[in-house]
Amino acid sequence: QVQLAESGGGLVQAGGSLRLSCTASVDTFSNYAMGWFRQAAGKEREFVANIGSRGGITNYADSVKGRFTIARDNTKSTLALQMNTLTPADTAEYSCAAVNYKRTGDRTRAGFFDYWGQGTQVTVSS
Repeated sequence: QVQLAESGGGLVQAGGSLRLSCTASVDTFSNYAMGWFRQAAGKEREFVANIGSRGGITNYADSVKGRFTIARDNTKSTLALQMNTLTPADTAEYSCAAVNYKRTGDRTRAGFFDYWGQGTQVTVSS
């Protein structure tokens, strides 16, 4: 069982930065690939970024590529999302998710992940 808890959301002006964190309560964090997803009001949940269990492979949605950076620290069981040059279009609830690294499939799909945090709200004002 994996329990995830996000933090770091808030209100920021366009052009600003935020750093989200996700803390995992799990025996072996390095056994899990991780992802960040977001859901804006009235819209479907969408993929933001994912990272392999050892941190060597990352993928980003085109909409955040070059602005967001996903990283993990397996010694601390934490996942981070550094978000720069934020725009109002980035306003959403952001959630981290985990899936056992042995599972194969599309890690850009929310349905592929088994464990989810409660989410943290990010609001970008214009």
